[in-house]
Amino acid sequence: MIKTVELTKIFRTDEVETTALNKVSLEIKSGEFVAVMGPSGCGKSTLLNIVGLLDNPTDGELHFNEIEVSRFSERKRTNLRKSNIGFVFQSFNLIDELTVFENIELPLLYLKVSASERKKKVEQVLERMQIAHRRKHFPQQLSGGQQQRVAICRAVVSGPRLILADEPTGNLDSANGEEVMNLLGQLNNEGTTIIMVTHSPSDADKANRIVHLFDGHIVTENIRKML
Repeated sequence: MIKTVELTKIFRTDEVETTALNKVSLEIKSGEFVAVMGPSGCGKSTLLNIVGLLDNPTDGELHFNEIEVSRFSERKRTNLRKSNIGFVFQSFNLIDELTVFENIELPLLYLKVSASERKKKVEQVLERMQIAHRRKHFPQQLSGGQQQRVAICRAVVSGPRLILADEPTGNLDSANGEEVMNLLGQLNNEGTTIIMVTHSPSDADKANRIVHLFDGHIVTENIRKML
């Protein structure tokens, strides 16, 4: 599903040049659950942003479903992203002025799904994630664990093949973090490919494979369990 070939990302200012990724080659098959680990500043989030089509690499190749996409225009990246990729962030990234239902509905609006179909899909995912009783609440009326559950609903409501999770339990206590990881594991068991950036060894243990980054390089890869 995902293949990078000598992927490089360099950030430049007038005085400083920083290499965030240095010739990273990685292949992720459909249905895998891959955890990306490493110290702060090693390139984890940069890799996730490029794989998620939020940014372009400086050099190298990115293949998505066997199509080389690294030089796609912003419009082509957006179209590919919104119909194939869901995002889960550490800070939830919910819109405070929208209800739970409306936050989850947003990706479907971008895809121009009809109102009746939007309602059906949102209600289904609310029930599935056991958050339907909060559909009319606003994010600030929810606990951290509930907000992250809503964020996962929003990520999966359009049926993406790939979910990118950036420190999904970073702002949660251990109980809520375990619940979120169980939800991600359930989605993976149902066939969704997941790439997760994490500092947590216990969260990484839920993945099929752990990729360790250091100074923009892949230094080790560990298979945790076979698909």
